[in-house]
Amino acid sequence: MTFTDKPDGWQQSLDQETLLHRMIKQIRRSLDLQEILTTTVTEVRSFLRTDRVKIYRFDKDGSGEVIAESIHQQRLPSLLGLHFPANDIPQSAIEMFLLARQRSIVDVATGIIGLSPLKSAKNGKTLLTQNINYRQVDPCHIQYLQAMGVESSLVVPILEYDPKGESKHPKLWGLLVSHHSQTRTVLKRELKVVQQIADQVAIAISQSNLLSEARNKQQREAIINQVATLLHQLPTIQVQKALETTTTSFHGIGGRLYIEKTGELYTCGKQPQLPYESANSVIEQHPVWQNWMAEDKTGQIRAISDLYKETNLRVLALSFQSTRIRGLMVIPLQYRENFLGVLTIFRPEFDSEILWAGRADQNKHQELPRLSFEVWKEEKKGQAPAWEMEDISLAQALCHNFSMAIHQQQTHQELQMLNANLEIRVQEQTAEIEKTLLLTKALKQVTDQIRRTLDLNTILQTIVREVRPLLNSDRVIIYQLMSEFDGEVIVEEVNGNWQSVLGLKLSSECFPQEYIQLYLEGRVRAINNIYTDTLSNCHRELLVSMQVQANLIVPIKMGKQLWGLLVAHHCESPRIWQDAEIDLLQQLADQAAIAIQQAQLYEQSCIAEAKATAKAAQLEHTLHQLQETQSKLVQTEKMSGLGQLVAGIAHEINNPVNFIYGNLCHASNYSEDLLKLLQLYQSHYPQPNSEIRSTMEAIDFNFLVQDLPKIMSSMRVGSERIRSIVLSLRNFSRLDEAENKRVDLHEGIDNTLLILQHRLKPHGYFPGIEIIKDYGDLPKVECYAGQMNQVFMNIINNAIDVLTDEIEQKPQLTDTQPLPTIRISTRVSTQNPYLLISIADNGPGMSKDIKKRIFDPFFTTKPVGKGTGLGLAISYQIVVEKHGGLMECISEPGKGTEFWIEIPLKLPGGNWGLGIEDWEEKRAETFAND
Repeated sequence: MTFTDKPDGWQQSLDQETLLHRMIKQIRRSLDLQEILTTTVTEVRSFLRTDRVKIYRFDKDGSGEVIAESIHQQRLPSLLGLHFPANDIPQSAIEMFLLARQRSIVDVATGIIGLSPLKSAKNGKTLLTQNINYRQVDPCHIQYLQAMGVESSLVVPILEYDPKGESKHPKLWGLLVSHHSQTRTVLKRELKVVQQIADQVAIAISQSNLLSEARNKQQREAIINQVATLLHQLPTIQVQKALETTTTSFHGIGGRLYIEKTGELYTCGKQPQLPYESANSVIEQHPVWQNWMAEDKTGQIRAISDLYKETNLRVLALSFQSTRIRGLMVIPLQYRENFLGVLTIFRPEFDSEILWAGRADQNKHQELPRLSFEVWKEEKKGQAPAWEMEDISLAQALCHNFSMAIHQQQTHQELQMLNANLEIRVQEQTAEIEKTLLLTKALKQVTDQIRRTLDLNTILQTIVREVRPLLNSDRVIIYQLMSEFDGEVIVEEVNGNWQSVLGLKLSSECFPQEYIQLYLEGRVRAINNIYTDTLSNCHRELLVSMQVQANLIVPIKMGKQLWGLLVAHHCESPRIWQDAEIDLLQQLADQAAIAIQQAQLYEQSCIAEAKATAKAAQLEHTLHQLQETQSKLVQTEKMSGLGQLVAGIAHEINNPVNFIYGNLCHASNYSEDLLKLLQLYQSHYPQPNSEIRSTMEAIDFNFLVQDLPKIMSSMRVGSERIRSIVLSLRNFSRLDEAENKRVDLHEGIDNTLLILQHRLKPHGYFPGIEIIKDYGDLPKVECYAGQMNQVFMNIINNAIDVLTDEIEQKPQLTDTQPLPTIRISTRVSTQNPYLLISIADNGPGMSKDIKKRIFDPFFTTKPVGKGTGLGLAISYQIVVEKHGGLMECISEPGKGTEFWIEIPLKLPGGNWGLGIEDWEEKRAETFAND
């Protein structure tokens, strides 16, 4: 590729201006740098008419990557996405690209390179003249280009300027490279245009950097605001949510927040595990960690890319080996000079894959040229993530928020504790004053509550539930005497984790006969301490086994009979029972005796009433069952007779139809033969006599010849239609098959639809009903085919009635009103051997009250004389009881109605007798699995 200044006319000048105009417009219009680069290589290659134009971007380590490329008709191989080692471009060339903005033009055929700097390499001043310095090309460079299939090249540097103006010197961002497979001359105008485009790309890079920086700053501020909002909402500070948000913002795999004062630890994501410590050990409390933190007293943030290279954490590194954690950021939290805790963010190791343009030998670089650019994939495992300055800046901002929030929370908790102590003191001083008044009011309240009901169990439970908090005891029980020598605890109320004594029975040794007489005489037993009060050994052992340390016992008397005992237990410690407490419990026992006596009388009357009601209900249920059975027998007999009638009619029609259908083919053949014979007569005797001509005109012979084959074809189609209807009737009745066998249920559904076809077609203002079939791939199912056809008939017939009634109420369909539709879908359950059938319509739906009764016998929403109310009831019986399946109605007002049927693929031998609860459980399992 040589260089010349020969112009190519005004057209080329116009193309150059158009190209620059398009590029500037694209850069101003788009903020996507990759889109701009892609447009750049496309436009430059089209302008230069070379085989390949690419943009090469330098990485931090000096290597580079082709990030944009345009190739003409695949004359040169694609290099897009490939990386090139740093030593492929000499350091001297890189310095000249940066200092002098030197452009290079290489002509491989002549071995000459033309160097065109824009600035002086000595003083950096812009050159007034852009002279081209020609010299011989390094043989390595020639062989390098030849190995790439390039005969001429043009390289223009792309610089990156600091958009803030903090640095006066630009950086070498990349190269704009043009390759051609043949020798080519570069015009000065072309070089100037390419340079101007490179300058525009530099502007686009600066704009992209500004945009990225603004977006990153906005994102950091949003994260800081979000965390601050979570941390400064006292008293509901959301530490856990703030930790999770912080960990996510740093792209971490896990995070920890340790609070020094309370020892609290908040964690999220992956966590290290100390292998040689107990399960609840905290790594922040480990001596190695604490010594490591104490080394830096300034409290600076520590950003460690590879924890396994941190010598001070060598012992703790074992805790991280079971995870992918490799990088960590440790953020000490301090308020003024007080250490509050530490926030730690974990980053995972990552694997990288780089596509290189050939495998370069690092030991022999620049000695021999690269002879192969075959793609080489370099894989690196377990690389350490790097922490950027933006991460440190964000961590400093979040550190301040966490420190302030933790300090405020601790201060708030201390204030709450002070307030609580003050409240406790006030409560203790006023408790004694209010206690007497409270017991008096409580006695009236409990009395009112136990008199609101006449149920004995409710009364007893109310007594113990209300008495326990009044006495502030640990357990309150009622002990009922069943006889003179037998009794047990029938109700209890326990506060805390004390053991239950419900159902406990006392032996005659611990509750002798003389105790009954004492309680009848009004004895009240108050035991303040079971170890110091006088008790029998049996009594003391019983109280110890019940975890009781003090108790209070008052009798419940009914006239001259001791009904039981009301007992309060204190289990936590001994207790001195006050006179007011004893008096309160005794009065409650008297009220309980009255309520119990009334409840017993009421219970006796309820038992007598219940017996009479049960007898009447049994008779009513028997009568209802007889009526239901009679109606079902009538309906079943009607369906059976209808099936026999349908089968008989189908059989009688089948014989003459088969005769007609079988002879139609012969009649068609005969008519064709006669017509051929007549044609022969016409050809051999073209001039018939007058009588034949008059007859031909009378019968319209030409029309007869054309219409006779059509008539025969129509008769054949009609006979086939009659045969299909007869076959559908026979299949629907199923009288010629065994009652239980394997059948194709799709055939039964289709036969049902064929029989109901006359109700589905449009007529008058009725637009017809659309049938949508969503059939699955079903095997043959073992079932009672005739009865299943009856189920399909009942459900589809009801759907047609609903849709027809809706059209009659609103005869004029609007554009937005959907066409009446019935959707039928079938499939096999993926987890259970069940067949699932759904029949749904888009009608008006039904309310919850109607849906609850839809399967009840004799229930119907149709007018009088139009429905018996037995169709769905019998269908439910066929599916659930006869086939051991499920049938459910799913409907809401305005959302249509769907009937869901599930039957086993094979009739279960022992499951027919299951109750509806068992089948509901099976249905729940089926829905969960599907």
